[in-house]
Amino acid sequence: MTYILQTHHLVKCFKDKEVVQDVNLHIKKGEVYGFLGPNGAGKSTVMKLIMNLLQPTSGSIELFGEEVKMNSVEHLKRVGAIIENPIFYEKLTAKENLELHCEYMGYYNLKEIDEVLKLVNLIEKNKAVGHFSLGMKQRLALARAILTKPELLILDEPINGLDPEGISEIRNLIKKLSREYGITVMISSHILSEVEQIADTIGVIQEGRLIKEVAMNEIHHLQEEYIEIVVDDVTKTVGLIEMQLGISALRIIDEHVVRIYDDSVTINKVSQILITHGINLESISQRRGSLEDYFLRLTKGEGLCV
Repeated sequence: MTYILQTHHLVKCFKDKEVVQDVNLHIKKGEVYGFLGPNGAGKSTVMKLIMNLLQPTSGSIELFGEEVKMNSVEHLKRVGAIIENPIFYEKLTAKENLELHCEYMGYYNLKEIDEVLKLVNLIEKNKAVGHFSLGMKQRLALARAILTKPELLILDEPINGLDPEGISEIRNLIKKLSREYGITVMISSHILSEVEQIADTIGVIQEGRLIKEVAMNEIHHLQEEYIEIVVDDVTKTVGLIEMQLGISALRIIDEHVVRIYDDSVTINKVSQILITHGINLESISQRRGSLEDYFLRLTKGEGLCV
């Protein structure tokens, strides 16, 4: 197995608090790796450690087959990144910002600037960045990250601030960079439905600890079908289903939503029982588990029970 990026027992402490705890990442060459976790889980800190913006308290990082040291700089020429809020020279145009980036990186193929701006659909290349919207700045950040043709892209919430059309464009671009150009992509996002559409593998981090790495095709294989019910009285609904149908594979999602994980029961049968007993049934539908369901089970320890 060829890994372009690995971390070995990575730990980062700020004062007396461990914000990254014994993290062992394994990212294969050419894949899209979705790095998922709640806010404050340690995603950005791990990415900063990989980019040498922070130094680990202990453990190590292996990039392109070599250990990253404090004075390592050469490997960064092979990496593009967006970490947290991208910073630009606000009085300069998009094109001028990218020209400066090329100078800084020692990359002198300036013809690529127009190409990458076109690729991320940023039309206002001669407008001062200070007048850009958040979404436009995200597009410019992505353009800067891919400008020097990196082998690895590290993207921290790259679709933050984009409208649905922009999110779709960036999703398709990431797919293209991975599938057509062979670029390895590590992406963090809180929009799990988007990660589900592009990731080959996910890593789930919680409270600084990597709790799972799994291929998306394994998740798809494990995803269960269920009936989702939206009602006005969850407690009464659960009691009726248990008594009338003898089903215990239930999960309460919130004060109005219940899911039934039992393929022996039909929507018609459930509807008939609930309506007959005076339950206000707002909706009922057959569904299949998503990445969001899988993520919630991992991070909240949810099971198929009431």
